[in-house]
Amino acid sequence: MTSLEKPLVTVILTAYNQEKYIEETLTSVFFQTYPYIQLIVVDNASTDRTLDVIKRFKATAPAFQLIENSRNRGLCKAFNQALEIAQGKYVIDLSGDDVLIADRVEKQVRQFEQLSEEYAVVFSNAYYIDKNGKRLHNHYEVNAAGNVTRPVPTGDVYKNILEKYFICTPTMMMRTSALHQLGGYDENLLFEDFDFWIRSAVRFKYDYLDEILTKKRVLKTSLSTAVYRKGSGMLESYYAVCNKAYDLNRDQEEFDLLAARIRTFIRKCLYAQEFELAIRFRRLLNYIENPGWETELIVFMCRLHLPVNFAYRFYIDNLKKTVAQEGFSF
Repeated sequence: MTSLEKPLVTVILTAYNQEKYIEETLTSVFFQTYPYIQLIVVDNASTDRTLDVIKRFKATAPAFQLIENSRNRGLCKAFNQALEIAQGKYVIDLSGDDVLIADRVEKQVRQFEQLSEEYAVVFSNAYYIDKNGKRLHNHYEVNAAGNVTRPVPTGDVYKNILEKYFICTPTMMMRTSALHQLGGYDENLLFEDFDFWIRSAVRFKYDYLDEILTKKRVLKTSLSTAVYRKGSGMLESYYAVCNKAYDLNRDQEEFDLLAARIRTFIRKCLYAQEFELAIRFRRLLNYIENPGWETELIVFMCRLHLPVNFAYRFYIDNLKKTVAQEGFSF
């Protein structure tokens, strides 16, 4: 590609209370080997010094747009704010604590430009880092040459997405036109990835680029850790997406995969004490197949409002005491 043919890429960086990491994230965008980048930063009403850090960075590197929200509008609404003014052919959704490897954009653009418009997403491998930037592990296991040791789904991945989580969300580069066709992210949800995967994969193909191109930070405050917290709204959002998948499914295998996923969410509802939601999941499951005695038992426990997570902790505490009395370590 000549410089005139190289497409613009929009990086949408949504930040909330990430003052410790936002400068490293911003730097990773500015030090990309690919120069044709539109950066849009949305500060989602941070209550720490995140916005101050962004403004200080902008004073020395002003070539990006900053949206300052006076109240936290949620991740999906914040992203859609930026999507409305995105000019790039492709979009990256970047959190304020993740880091792009220097040649990520260049390599993903090269991959995307070889694909037809049937493809809406190019994703890659990543490695996870802790709060101090220490490397933890890779998203996909790799061999000595750096290649994945097991095949990663590509093409029509809808069934794979129904079955399990397998894509590291921040590694995705998305076709902007596909995002617009989908109406952006669903602003009624707390998170974007599962819903976007369901709605996009049923219409478009995905392609995997077998390289580590992103550092994904793992924190105790990450949204994914809230799924077992009662009242977090996470499982409610999963319920909404499962209903969408029910309407989108195309064959019996997809309904079977969705049924297995719903069973998982029913168990999580029990652990999170989201008892009424478990019953709603059970009703949805019943439209697909007979829930069976194991699921019915879990739902029965939910109807009784049994605090299983407290019972589990009681069991573990007593087990520790017993083991200690016997002179063993736990």
